[in-house]
Amino acid sequence: MVPKALTSIVLVLFCINIYAQTKPAKADSAKTAPVLITVSSSKNQPRKGEQVILQSKKTSKAYMGRTAANGKLTLTLPAGDDYLITVKALSDTTQWGTLQVPALGAGEYFTSPFTVDITYDPAKIFTLDNLQFDVGKATIRASSLPQLQDLLEYLQWKTDEKMEIAGHTDNVGKDDDNLRLSQQRSDAVKAWLVKKGIAADRLTAKGYGSTQPIADNSTEEGRQKNRRTEVKIL
Repeated sequence: MVPKALTSIVLVLFCINIYAQTKPAKADSAKTAPVLITVSSSKNQPRKGEQVILQSKKTSKAYMGRTAANGKLTLTLPAGDDYLITVKALSDTTQWGTLQVPALGAGEYFTSPFTVDITYDPAKIFTLDNLQFDVGKATIRASSLPQLQDLLEYLQWKTDEKMEIAGHTDNVGKDDDNLRLSQQRSDAVKAWLVKKGIAADRLTAKGYGSTQPIADNSTEEGRQKNRRTEVKIL
């Protein structure tokens, strides 16, 4: 079975900066902490367009952004809280650790940013679990819009990447019909993205029919898993 995301080994490092009590800080800086996040590959190359989310354990509020071309992202977080760090991929999120930001007393402020260094090699294959079509057709259901928007945003940030949109079916029906339907569904996803401004030469639409099952076609649960759309980063 192909998992939703295959991510190589990673390492997260936190550098906690000392805060000092000196002259009173400005009101907006006295209760917040700057955080500098750097995301790089295992080959120490900066990773552009990676979405990093820091979620407050106290309030559940999420602070997020995407890395620039140099792999860096700066966020400002309220002091006196712990933050769960995740990196969001196309179809799931991966938890990396927790950043602790201590509370500040009167006249105290952080002298330098907290730093979070993430080594990250993302998956090359993702299953779009929330992309659905009408039964036996290549018509994309309205409920699939959030999934398509995520895919569109990914491609808008990852301007140097190309991908294959791969359609798959179960083994019910004729092989030729399944192959044709899977190709039509892949074409429909590509057409939607091109209409939204993604260059056609960045996208390859390929239908595989029932030739690449990831589960047992003898059960309804298995057939449901086999009816899927994947994207492969090329």
